[in-house]
Amino acid sequence: MRLWGAVLRDSAAGHRWYVVHTLPNRESLACMHMGRQGWATFLPLVERTRRHARRIETVRVALFPRYLFVSLDVTRDRWRAVNGTTGVASLVMARDRPSPVPDGLVETLAAAVRPDGVIEPDYGYQPGDRVRLIAGPMAGSVGELLSLDAKGRVEVLLDLLNGNTVRARVARTVLQPAG
Repeated sequence: MRLWGAVLRDSAAGHRWYVVHTLPNRESLACMHMGRQGWATFLPLVERTRRHARRIETVRVALFPRYLFVSLDVTRDRWRAVNGTTGVASLVMARDRPSPVPDGLVETLAAAVRPDGVIEPDYGYQPGDRVRLIAGPMAGSVGELLSLDAKGRVEVLLDLLNGNTVRARVARTVLQPAG
């Protein structure tokens, strides 16, 4: 399956996913050159909004800046060649061998990829859900989730005791479903 400069290979016997550390802002270049050499790679992308020269634009950037994934069989493949690929700094190592990614991580990320090649963050919540704050000065408060952003922040409309509501921006990690 081809994903915006990234290739996912069915997990063949002996193949595992490994992390490649790239040069700054060279994730796509490294992914392209590794693909030309026949390596199966995966570069998870997300959309970010940036402001530059009075313009606001949405760009696609690596989910993990300076990192991408490669599928290797370290007992059979010439994996040291990855380190000499244009745009690559090195494989992430554990002593003298590449360090494998936990099973299922890359597959989980790949399952969240939209048809346009960008990962859609799934925080487990949707706007309109009833949530409870579990930390901070408003811990225990219940409200309605208004929005989520790509950086893990959420906006919640909290119900106060006197019937008033207040908007609050909090980290997604301080929420739980208000069941």
